[in-house]
Amino acid sequence: MVALGGNALAAEGQLGTYDEQRANAITMAESITQLLDNGWRVVVVHGNGPQVGNLAIQQEMGRDEVPEMPLFSLGAMTEGQLGSLIAIALYRACGGRYHIAAMLSHVIVDLADPAFSRPTKPIGPFFSADKAARLARERGWTIAEDAGRGYRRVVASPEPKGFVEINAIRCLLDAGHVVVTGGGGGIPVGRRGTVWDGVDAVLLDYGQPSQRRATYLDATAAEQHLADGQFPEGSMGPKVRAATRFVRHGGQVAVITTAALVERTLRSQDRADQSVGTRIVPADDRAGAIA
Repeated sequence: MVALGGNALAAEGQLGTYDEQRANAITMAESITQLLDNGWRVVVVHGNGPQVGNLAIQQEMGRDEVPEMPLFSLGAMTEGQLGSLIAIALYRACGGRYHIAAMLSHVIVDLADPAFSRPTKPIGPFFSADKAARLARERGWTIAEDAGRGYRRVVASPEPKGFVEINAIRCLLDAGHVVVTGGGGGIPVGRRGTVWDGVDAVLLDYGQPSQRRATYLDATAAEQHLADGQFPEGSMGPKVRAATRFVRHGGQVAVITTAALVERTLRSQDRADQSVGTRIVPADDRAGAIA
């Protein structure tokens, strides 16, 4: 499974135009094609934080002309938008040698999850402290500082319990398709009575003198760093937790890195190699791991 961050599609310093996001998607697609050429079966999931936040601002600014849509509906819109963007980029990168299927997906959450009362996941652009405080007053947003880079709107990020479309995803994989799905963690739904209903949520020593690269972590070390607060809940925390859970339940390796380094990081057997990303492996498997 390849997870592409929403911020990687709309990089820092960019406006987030379609052309900028398309160029970023093409770079990622070239790396994913390398994995396909090396025999990997691939599912692509992706974030949507900047995109859904920007769309929420557009909705609010136009509310005098057209009705606003709820956040889970904006999630569906951006899942479709980015799924299309990534699928087109993959077709371009692979020259049509692989079948690509982009699909919307609904993720099941517990409506009693305490995350709904403690928003942690940043979405949308960065704001100054003054502007953030004004937006919090005017729009009723929850605002939080994000990794020393400014202030952003934060929303609930409950624990996913499963995908409604999981069997469809498996069928596509078994048929040999590259599946693009799970955008923004999926469109969150909870059970109200006997039916599913949309829910407003999204599904995730930096900067210190002791900062150092973490090119290899076993599951135990990763969990300890999580407990120590090294990976913030609104940023790297959900990514590291998902990677650790994956290797705890039978996965061989999980990689957190940039698009350009995916294939190289998966291949690397050099523990001293500081030019690759982070590998997380099972706690009892240090063979070939990066130090």
